Amino acid sequence: MTSIQDAAFLDGLGLRELRSGMDERTLQILEHRRRAGTVRRRGWLVRRLLLAADVLGLAAAIVVAEVIFTTTTNSDSVQARWEILALVASLPCWVVVAKLYGLYDKDEERTDHSTADEFAAVFHMVTVCTFLFWAWSRLSHVVYPQPAKLIIFWASAVTLVTLGRVIARSFARRSVSYLQNTVIVGAGEVGQTVARKLLNHPEYGINLVGFVDAEPKERGPGLEHLAVLGDAQGLPALVKLFDIDRVIVAFSNDSHDATLDLIRELKDHDVQIDIVPRLYELMSSSVGIHSVEGVALVGLAPFRLSHSSRFLKRALDLALTIPALIVMSPLFAAVALLIRLDSPGPVFFRQTRMGCGDETFRIFKFRSMTADADQRKHEVAHLNQHLSPGGDPRMFKVRSDPRVTRVGSFLRRTSLDELPQLVNVLTGEMSLVGPRPLILDEDRHVARWARRRLDLKPGITGLWQVLGRDGIPFEEMTRLDYIYVTGWSLFGDMKLLFRTFPVVFARNGK
Repeated sequence: MTSIQDAAFLDGLGLRELRSGMDERTLQILEHRRRAGTVRRRGWLVRRLLLAADVLGLAAAIVVAEVIFTTTTNSDSVQARWEILALVASLPCWVVVAKLYGLYDKDEERTDHSTADEFAAVFHMVTVCTFLFWAWSRLSHVVYPQPAKLIIFWASAVTLVTLGRVIARSFARRSVSYLQNTVIVGAGEVGQTVARKLLNHPEYGINLVGFVDAEPKERGPGLEHLAVLGDAQGLPALVKLFDIDRVIVAFSNDSHDATLDLIRELKDHDVQIDIVPRLYELMSSSVGIHSVEGVALVGLAPFRLSHSSRFLKRALDLALTIPALIVMSPLFAAVALLIRLDSPGPVFFRQTRMGCGDETFRIFKFRSMTADADQRKHEVAHLNQHLSPGGDPRMFKVRSDPRVTRVGSFLRRTSLDELPQLVNVLTGEMSLVGPRPLILDEDRHVARWARRRLDLKPGITGLWQVLGRDGIPFEEMTRLDYIYVTGWSLFGDMKLLFRTFPVVFARNGK
């Protein structure tokens, strides 16, 4: 559009009315950027914070290695100073290698990118650079670092760089510059589903400005505050008007050619474009993309979890569960004592759940309700939050449940009531990561393809825990379990474990 056409479009849109309907946070972001003069967006902010985190982490690793090594050996102080200078001088090379690994670019592109996603790349980058430094020292004969010192430096660098990146992202998410003004093209079922997911995860830093759709569907519960900003023809003007950072194309009613033209036109603007693919229900983040003569194909690998993969998954469970049970045994005893002092009844709550291969098992939890909670279930049935509009009556959840004891309320807020499930993991009935362990009344609603979720053992945590837990509708929960099972990987399990801790610590209750 020309500037005259833009002005005419905005006049026709009703700028004053549109701005009055904008979310307060959107206006705050626009005002912040207007006062700043130069727009500082997420990529600018995060890249600099991550760069500082990497340099500080590597510098701290140099200090740690030197301190530990010099206190345990009688090393030459002059040689040690040369080694420190060589490592410090090489830091710009480390930053360049990190850039080549893509360690500074993903946050602007991906909404859900976290330090857990890049741990393997950080580990690999530090390992390669440490080896290259050792090889250079042997060839140049300038310094002669001992292998033990390099190993200490390597382990410290992996740990401190990773920790520094966690802290850097935590600081970044507190800044207005981290927020990305976002428009969703398509206000149908898929577009509204994407909007609902983004609103449920404020940690993604997505500020939804509204929808663009010529024939929008009536907005569902929780989305009424999002404006419909007109049709796709005026989107380029909206990008400039509201300083849009991200456009998500989610099955609009426009034709294929019109959508292609829109995306090509948006490429001329400084905006991130996300496209919801067809058959997205079958795809996980681990799918591969290859091409045939320039035509991109999404590859869905056949699900066949080998015996070795099952062995590795079980080995990971035992390697983490056995030490955890030993270390936390005093905590178990203290919680058991508190439960007995707080209310009459058993320490543990046991309930039948559906497990792997359609075999039932009894799950362990610390009792958080009164002993007669099952007999009183009818008293709170009308309080089931899933009976409200937009809920799913197949699921049962009562907030501020009167059957919860005082100690039980604390256990639920801190997720300590879940810890006895480690016993289920030890006995092989559950896994640390897996599909949600459903009660039998819920499991009977799972049919056909969704029953593939039972090909793996239920987990204490999983995609459902990390992405929203009780706030996820039943159909969505079973789809997430299906995606997890059919796209399983050991690294995926470790990443979900890593992501579970901040989710648990951030919770205010169940």
